[in-house]
Amino acid sequence: MNDLYENEMKLELLSKSNNEAFARIAVAAFASQLDPTIEELADIKTAVSEAVTNCIIHGYDNSNGIIKITAKIFASTIEIEIADSGKGIENIELARKPLYTSKSNLERSGMGFTIMESFMDEVHIESVVNLGTKITMKKIINKPEQVEEKKEQDLAELGGK
Repeated sequence: MNDLYENEMKLELLSKSNNEAFARIAVAAFASQLDPTIEELADIKTAVSEAVTNCIIHGYDNSNGIIKITAKIFASTIEIEIADSGKGIENIELARKPLYTSKSNLERSGMGFTIMESFMDEVHIESVVNLGTKITMKKIINKPEQVEEKKEQDLAELGGK
């Protein structure tokens, strides 16, 4: 992907649970300039929600800290980076496993990374214990094959009239 992005937003929030909805809506509003489908927007909102919740619950252990969100728009892709300066993840591979949670006492499902990976096209996790975690997610909007299918459908409809 070309490193030249078309637009960028940055947002910093306190790690409070009521800021999760704001983060999700802010990123979705920014992503809307790519003209995503309702489903694509829902995917982005869900992934952002999971990442921000991970920062609050796991990164900062429900204490106050700053969550930094950067979103960049490329030609047909949104790249979202969500970072904390919290306690970090000791074993990223273990944390990525479905149903794994370090907070079973809080009835956490352990599906956060699995959900992010299923709703986004790419998810990269970087973490250093006691320094924090950065999650970078990418979502391709208007995939070329979808655009081509739409053109063919439009032409077929025009020809059928």
